[in-house]
Amino acid sequence: MESMHFLLMKAQLLLQRRIYAEAAELGLSPGQPKILEYLSSHEGSDQKTIAAYCEIEQATVGSILLRMENSGLIERRQQPGNRRSLFVYLTENGRRAAKSLESVFTDAEQEALQEFSEDEKECFRSSLDKICCTLKGGIKK
Repeated sequence: MESMHFLLMKAQLLLQRRIYAEAAELGLSPGQPKILEYLSSHEGSDQKTIAAYCEIEQATVGSILLRMENSGLIERRQQPGNRRSLFVYLTENGRRAAKSLESVFTDAEQEALQEFSEDEKECFRSSLDKICCTLKGGIKK
């Protein structure tokens, strides 16, 4: 049997390939799906916060956001009292793209986990969450 790290990396790569292929059909480039999903529930975040949550380098997020802005998916605005930072909001096109991505993500997850029972899915999700928290140095409660 393959090692745990190999299986985790392989599963992530296969899932990512599937999602990116469908996202490309929606006109999205790699990196954009993750940020759209994040912004759909965290509008008004700054670039640093987006980068930290999405586990992407801040400079890379800046490039992705610029492409998203040029494509009409997001807009960056200042907030009153904070002239130094720009905060990111979805446009109507961005909201539509994020909504389309919901089914892409759901379908990919359903396919990947089709052999799992509901209890196994919950256990797997909990295990992945523990792995992420441990590797980030946090303590899972």
